[in-house]
Amino acid sequence: MSALTMAVLLSLVSAVSYALAAIVQERIATTTAPSRWGLLRTGMWWTAAVLQGAGALLHVVALGLGPLTVVQPLGVLTLVLAAPMAALLGRRPVTPSAWRGIILVSAGLAGILLLTGNRGADSLDGTGQFALAACVLGSVALLVGTATAARRMAHDRPGSRLVALRSASLALAAGVAYGAASVFVKTLADSWTSAPLAATVPLAVLTVVLATTGLASSQASYRDGGLATPLATATVANPVVAAAAGILLLDEGFRYGATGTVLALGAGALAAWGLVVLTSDSARQARPEETPQARPHEPRRRSGGAGRAAGAEFAAQHTPEAAVRVAVVPGPRAPANRHPVPAP
Repeated sequence: MSALTMAVLLSLVSAVSYALAAIVQERIATTTAPSRWGLLRTGMWWTAAVLQGAGALLHVVALGLGPLTVVQPLGVLTLVLAAPMAALLGRRPVTPSAWRGIILVSAGLAGILLLTGNRGADSLDGTGQFALAACVLGSVALLVGTATAARRMAHDRPGSRLVALRSASLALAAGVAYGAASVFVKTLADSWTSAPLAATVPLAVLTVVLATTGLASSQASYRDGGLATPLATATVANPVVAAAAGILLLDEGFRYGATGTVLALGAGALAAWGLVVLTSDSARQARPEETPQARPHEPRRRSGGAGRAAGAEFAAQHTPEAAVRVAVVPGPRAPANRHPVPAP
């Protein structure tokens, strides 16, 4: 088996692992109460973490065996596989609008990755590492702050668009963190034997911090955003950040010159359109259903003994025997006269 075939197979297994991790994370978010450290005590969360780590490891190995232009586009399969796998495992069905958004995002992302060239340096130098770390950490902090502010403002409005904004911000923060972590992992792999220990250890620690931040942000994004929108946002942001770092810091570019750049911008607009479709669909799905009005003949609920007394009175008045009495005797009966007057 050739190295290219092995890279393709590993990429496919990596996409399946990422999709399963996203499904488990979304399941945890919708079935457990929000908690800062409580998830660390659940087996499902550790299952999602293992699946996420396995997908990342397989992706790194695939990049070592095959070219970037082949391995990276296969990561789009995470979006394509997650929706039908979630439906197959018993989750809610995918709406037609979500399918359209997934197709648009997948097509746009595939176009961007296929047009990205592989020219330039293999790894970042010290200045590039510092610049990328500063930009990424600042962006992640801004996105997390935006999500926190949206959550506070939407506390009394659970069906508002602020809920979707919070989910999208967290998913975008996860994608940015994952994309930067991939660049730093590539730098570590290329300079592991040649770089001094004083430069390798901080970079390794930063990579771990970014990966952990991405995992926590993606987990939180599934709580109010469902599966499709957070997964699409993180999947798009991840390679876009890596491509931007390659263009700005590694002197990479798009293929076919100016024509390739225009086509890449068009693909980016297509992916953005798909994200808008997914976000709108998620916002519609997140709106709570209207609470049915109480029946006119049902009493209002009361607390304590008053509520129980009202309920007992209501039950006594609406038993089948009471209904029969009402039907047979429409009005109150006149009191009986114990001493009837004799007829004249």
